[in-house]
Amino acid sequence: MSNQPRSPSRWPLERVLFALAGTMTLIAAALGAFVSKWFLLLAALVGVNQWLYVVFGACPASIVLRRTCRLRSAIYPNPTDEHEDASPRTAREEVTV
Repeated sequence: MSNQPRSPSRWPLERVLFALAGTMTLIAAALGAFVSKWFLLLAALVGVNQWLYVVFGACPASIVLRRTCRLRSAIYPNPTDEHEDASPRTAREEVTV
């Protein structure tokens, strides 16, 4: 038996976003090469959405995936979604790793 940790059964939000962005970019490049150069705008929009996620921690695709598929972010936890009525932690309650 290996000592590797078990992988979760669900992908985190970031992994799904990377898969979606990569798929859309490949589709846009193929359509841009074979159908019309205007499809390259789709690839540009994918890039803009990726930068929105990096800068703000959310993009339209992440908001839709978070709400419809109930995916959670591994990088940007959003405590307001889960603990709306939770009181803020004091300095002694904070856990550091």
